Amino acid sequence: MRRNKKESSPIKIISHRGASGHRPEHTLASYELGARHGGDFIEMDLVATRDGRLVCRHEQEIGGTTDVAEHPGFADRRTTRTVDGREVTGFFAQDFTLEEIRTLRAVERLPQIRPDNASMDGTYGIPTLEEVVELALSLTKELGRPVGIYPETKHPAYHVEQGLELEPALIETLREAGLTGPEPKVPVFLQSFEAESLRKLAETELPLVYLMGTEEHWLRHTTPEGLAEVASFAHAIGPHKSLVVPTGEDGSLGEPTDLVENAHEAGLLVHPYTFRSENHFLPAELRSDRDPKDYGGFAAEYEAFFEAGVDGVFTDFSRHAFLAREYFLDPQPVD
Repeated sequence: MRRNKKESSPIKIISHRGASGHRPEHTLASYELGARHGGDFIEMDLVATRDGRLVCRHEQEIGGTTDVAEHPGFADRRTTRTVDGREVTGFFAQDFTLEEIRTLRAVERLPQIRPDNASMDGTYGIPTLEEVVELALSLTKELGRPVGIYPETKHPAYHVEQGLELEPALIETLREAGLTGPEPKVPVFLQSFEAESLRKLAETELPLVYLMGTEEHWLRHTTPEGLAEVASFAHAIGPHKSLVVPTGEDGSLGEPTDLVENAHEAGLLVHPYTFRSENHFLPAELRSDRDPKDYGGFAAEYEAFFEAGVDGVFTDFSRHAFLAREYFLDPQPVD
């Protein structure tokens, strides 16, 4: 059933790594554009530097999203580490101080799909959590509406093994900025794929989001019993899109599962990830006949998930999500 603005709160638009379809991800420029495009939240991944500062990167390995390999002075930092049971070779944030991180510039992670972003390689620096908080507060004042933040603790158990626990630094930063408690200055959701990390963050009194992939240890939490367990330590789930509306063998959208209904029964919000507008990422029937880099019928995908009852969406294209949401909640007749 189509929802009306007067009957329910608008679906939240979570700017995934900012407007990462238009700017290199996890840069202040990307975060700002995502908000200006209608995003309700700035979403970011947090990793720790050697001196315990939290910076915004997709992974601890920063070789794929920065120009670190072009710095001869850092060549000896290249190494192989085991992260959550997987061997990864590259450059790791934990081997750099914040001062050293500040000498690096961001590069596009998906240059073949997003060549326009790749043309901006070397333009933007690597932001800290504090800088993103400051940006959200500034945009909230300028735009006259709340621009919240949605931080993820990235591989928190791995960070504990390295003596760089993420949660204390995150809590301290939020508390100093007035972003903890039941009434923070701007809305905040805290997210993680690891339940233990969320339990450590419970003292903030902020809503906690349990991210769910498609592996077996997450699938057990998609049942009514599993969702009831999640509700004991979280306020929302962030499932992979396929857990809400799966795709068939031909790659086309199928019928919604009962995940949203069951999650709502358990008192949980549902924020699936990640919506992208390029043909490369869209369901088969929504791809245009053009290049994989070009946009396809992304609006229809949003509508399918809005119809399924989701409470928010992680998106690389906040403007596309905003326009799809506005039409869905208040469709205008066409003459």
